Amino acid sequence: MRGDSRRRGRILVGGSIVAALLLVGVYLAAGGASYTPEKTQDPCKPRPWSNPESLGEIANQFTISALDGAACKLGVSREALAQALASPAARERFARRYGIDDAKLARAVRAGLLRAVDDAEEAGALSPLIAGPLRATVKRIPLEQAIELINNAESALGNVQGLLGSAGRLLEQFIP
Repeated sequence: MRGDSRRRGRILVGGSIVAALLLVGVYLAAGGASYTPEKTQDPCKPRPWSNPESLGEIANQFTISALDGAACKLGVSREALAQALASPAARERFARRYGIDDAKLARAVRAGLLRAVDDAEEAGALSPLIAGPLRATVKRIPLEQAIELINNAESALGNVQGLLGSAGRLLEQFIP
């Protein structure tokens, strides 16, 4: 009996080794040995907006545009900036790594938000009645609120559109 248990144990271990080697072989055959991550896009190049149909889609494109604009101004990737804006600790690490103080970050984030407003208006996602006051606000917004606008664009844009919704539709009828 003891011999049968040992033999079964060896068969299980041997089968596990064969399965692991088979898995590695399939991985290599599928090109796993030559994996290279996709190159990040240049944040300074304009990114065309698709035809956004919902507030969520508008907010997503607004956020990407704002991050691209700010990252371009700072000379970093959009991905690095997005990670930095996720938390105060991440922002501190980012600032130390790239030698960026809060004033420089604030200027870049505001520039990114202005780019996003321009892109949204050009794509027809924001009415000029909303874009104008939003631009004026973005130029004076404190850094923390600017970051919040990027991180939570759907809520902020929803509030602005809701606030100006009925009045904006009425005024648009009289503006050529």
